[in-house]
Amino acid sequence: MSAASTKENKLGIMPINRLLIDVSLPIMISMFVQALYNIVDSIFVARINENALTAVSLAYPVQSLMISIAVGTGVGTNALLSRSLGEKDFDKANRVATNSIFLGVLSFLTFMTIGLLFSRTYFVSQTTDAEIVGYGVTYLSIVCIGSIGKFMQIVFERLLQATGKTVYSMIAQATGALLNIILDPILIFGYFGMPKMGVAGAAIATVIGQTVSAVLAIIFNLRVNKELDLSLTGFRPDAGIIKGIYAVGVPSIVMRSVSSVTTYGLNNIVLKFSSTAAAVLGVYYKLQSFVFMPVFGLNNGMVPIIAYNYGARKRGRVLETIRLSITYAIVIMVVGLTVLQVFPGKLLGLFNASEDMLSIGIPALRIISLSYIFAGICVVASSVYQAFGNGVLSLISSVVRQLAVLLPAAYWLSLFGQVNLVWWAYPIAEIAAILLNIVFLKKIYEKTMALEEPVGAAANN
Repeated sequence: MSAASTKENKLGIMPINRLLIDVSLPIMISMFVQALYNIVDSIFVARINENALTAVSLAYPVQSLMISIAVGTGVGTNALLSRSLGEKDFDKANRVATNSIFLGVLSFLTFMTIGLLFSRTYFVSQTTDAEIVGYGVTYLSIVCIGSIGKFMQIVFERLLQATGKTVYSMIAQATGALLNIILDPILIFGYFGMPKMGVAGAAIATVIGQTVSAVLAIIFNLRVNKELDLSLTGFRPDAGIIKGIYAVGVPSIVMRSVSSVTTYGLNNIVLKFSSTAAAVLGVYYKLQSFVFMPVFGLNNGMVPIIAYNYGARKRGRVLETIRLSITYAIVIMVVGLTVLQVFPGKLLGLFNASEDMLSIGIPALRIISLSYIFAGICVVASSVYQAFGNGVLSLISSVVRQLAVLLPAAYWLSLFGQVNLVWWAYPIAEIAAILLNIVFLKKIYEKTMALEEPVGAAANN
């Protein structure tokens, strides 16, 4: 154990408001950049034609599933690792870190297989348009086969975040994202002597960006993350550690995977109206990430703070972290709501929108964004449950909101024969979710109040 390990981590002593900003802001910035390159990716693809944009939009649920598994495993790792550090169990913290790397490799092998064997089956299940299927199979196959970068990027960034070294996480993610933005037009349209690759170029640019981020995150962990020993010499999978990671991680994975299933279902609902409607839905999710990614970054910073101080039994710091996180999330969501209400046409214009796309997309963005009034609280609440090791509450909240309310409501509204009615399913679902989360947050509050503050903890609140 190093000398640095014997000192109190800043997660347990820095004033909460400063700590939350210090830990979360770099992640928020990196995720904002991540959202930017996701949007830029689709903007360039839309310049090929609308079918290319639709194909990339239809691939989104599989990419979302990939990220769900990586991030869910990371959430479990983050919570268990931060709690172990809070309890000064450094040997366990090291075993959590090495087992999370092992799980990342297994996840990559799974998606490589999916990309090789099932890409065409996936697209044919949604559309019979040969051009959309061709674009989609090319894009999805490359992204899945090259997903080792994405999984290793998220694993090693979570290790940095769990020990409060989020600036390095930001640098790794932002570097890969910016590289992706630079490579997109070069590989898609064949600039600077490169061959014109179309949607394949977009996928290759994504894989290269993710791989570079992963390499940087690995280097940063080895050089600056002195609280962890990432040596894999003599490594053996630890069933107890893996179970602990997935005790929190599986509910998070399932919760996020529910979103992939819902998006797949919504794609099939709106495709009954037109492929343009599916393109609009895909564009919305790209734009949504611009708003939600900073909130997710806030959550990623919040989870280790809560988990660490819960492990250290510092009740006041836990409650203050929750209060501030909800406040900041609401502010971010109100800004997002305002932008989508005021500038929907200009935002769609970034994606080379046709008149048909504008007629569907403008009301879609305005209606769906009404759900942001409640969404910020729900998103933070889900991460609070995970930080307390109670991912089941997050899972219940997500399943109720998306599978029990959003998807059935969208289907029912589609029966009226107007695609614009479908978008009202989003505000309906968020209203149901906020009511449920009020009940769950009350349970968490009662659990927190049962903590006995250690002597001298009040001074650190």
